[in-house]
Amino acid sequence: MLTPNTIAHIKELMAEASVFEEDLDESFILGGGPGGQKTNKTSNVVRLKHEPSGLQIRFGETRSREDNRWLARRALAEAILEREHKRKSAKQQEIEKKRRQKRRRSRRQKQKMLDDKHAHSEKKAARKPVEW
Repeated sequence: MLTPNTIAHIKELMAEASVFEEDLDESFILGGGPGGQKTNKTSNVVRLKHEPSGLQIRFGETRSREDNRWLARRALAEAILEREHKRKSAKQQEIEKKRRQKRRRSRRQKQKMLDDKHAHSEKKAARKPVEW
């Protein structure tokens, strides 16, 4: 259940992105995935199409149709702002960060890392007490 503060924030985001209710084409689609019969039997997935920009959002993360309606509007406004300002959303930045972390190192990077580790181990070995 969304709070009135969350709904107010979504409305502000829509105003910032110049998304007006009269420009939206809203339809509901049968849901799927986790959530059991409630999700699979009801049309709780929201499809929003913003006519001026041509962007289309399909949103069905929750079992509640009303929550999905507001969350779809937020996703649409964020997508429009992202497109306008050529900025990446926090979610997109997180995805790219994970992708970079999982990427394999090049041979050169790997060799440099191993050389640094070797130099560090030699430095630590030099700290050992001198044996008589």
